Amino acid sequence: MEIILKEDIIGLGYKNDIVNVKSGYGRNYLIPTGKAVIASPSAKKVLAENLKQQAHKLQAILEAAQSEAKKLDGVSVEVEAKVSATGVLYGSVTSITVAEELAKKGIEIDRKRIIMKDIKTVGEYVATVVFHKEVKVEVPVTVKAEGQPEVVAAPAEENVAPVAEAPAEEAPAAAEEA
Repeated sequence: MEIILKEDIIGLGYKNDIVNVKSGYGRNYLIPTGKAVIASPSAKKVLAENLKQQAHKLQAILEAAQSEAKKLDGVSVEVEAKVSATGVLYGSVTSITVAEELAKKGIEIDRKRIIMKDIKTVGEYVATVVFHKEVKVEVPVTVKAEGQPEVVAAPAEENVAPVAEAPAEEAPAAAEEA
């Protein structure tokens, strides 16, 4: 079923896009809630005419999105979280956490604009902030352990190394006995 979106829907499309969806999703959710209309030939003509008339307005919206995106140039997010001995977080770092950290830096961004998978381990990641369908900014996210990260990471590495070396030492000894 072809529909015309009346607003941005994450994962589906942006306002005034013509997209294909399953008929149940379109008829039971998108159309009754006013988020879309059926893409009939007459609706497509109306859409084309509206886009022509709103071209300057759409350009202004794009420029506003680009100016907002400039605020994030060179910005990175550092999150400290409680971590187990193996480097796995108790809980996870989500887009809500990233939005809160950006707010602490004076940059207010709606959490729904931040696209990322939930982070469950210590490390460096990237979150994408979508301001407009043509303006996307990647923000580096670093997840560290609360307190001293070296203390948490060192025991995990030490436990792995001796286990790997032990069978290697026994094998030459067995070969010499034979």
